[in-house]
Amino acid sequence: MPIPDFDGETFVAFMDISGFNEMMKEDRLAVKAIDRLYSNGYQVLQDNQNINGLFVSDCGVLFVRNHGNNECRHQLEDLLNALEELNKRLLRDDIMLTTSIAFGRFSYHQRIEFEGIEKNPVYGHAYASAFLDNEVGKPRIQPGQCRIVKKGLCDLDFSSFHRMKERSSHWYFYWMVSTQEEIGEFEKQYTDAYRLKYSGMLKALKGAANGRSNPGNTSYLPLGNNRGE
Repeated sequence: MPIPDFDGETFVAFMDISGFNEMMKEDRLAVKAIDRLYSNGYQVLQDNQNINGLFVSDCGVLFVRNHGNNECRHQLEDLLNALEELNKRLLRDDIMLTTSIAFGRFSYHQRIEFEGIEKNPVYGHAYASAFLDNEVGKPRIQPGQCRIVKKGLCDLDFSSFHRMKERSSHWYFYWMVSTQEEIGEFEKQYTDAYRLKYSGMLKALKGAANGRSNPGNTSYLPLGNNRGE
């Protein structure tokens, strides 16, 4: 079903599949990931009639259609509910997303130029802000994270939201936990997982280096010539 035209202030979420470039080295994994994103994404949109969205390659854009309700809080609640549902669905297939959310002017217009060619202009401050945060925002967004860009936000008490935590330039939404109290333990486990990853890399590097440390099996490139250079 085509997305009706939209032009107004709203929340926009830009997401993509974590590690997709690595998946593309094996066609089967990449195709499966895209298929699961699209099928689950469309199902979530059907379950959340106030949310519209489109999916291209390994990315998705969701935005809130007001339907006469301009209250900022209700818009964000609708979007967060949809994002939580989508993240949990994809997690069952071992797929993680990164999701950046921004608030501001957003415009979507469907234009069919001629048969077989379709152009759908998507533009506005909210889309650009969400896209740039996901691509080059600092700190770099990590797999599974869902965060809201502070700049340009509507007047709303974000601290009153369930499972939300403030950092310097973002509000982070912890969709993966059930209560506010569980955030600390989740962050500890997530940080430990990263430490284990780098610990494994360090172990591999040391093992390879130690395997080449036998002087009898090592040749060295000369740093200079016979004149002592």
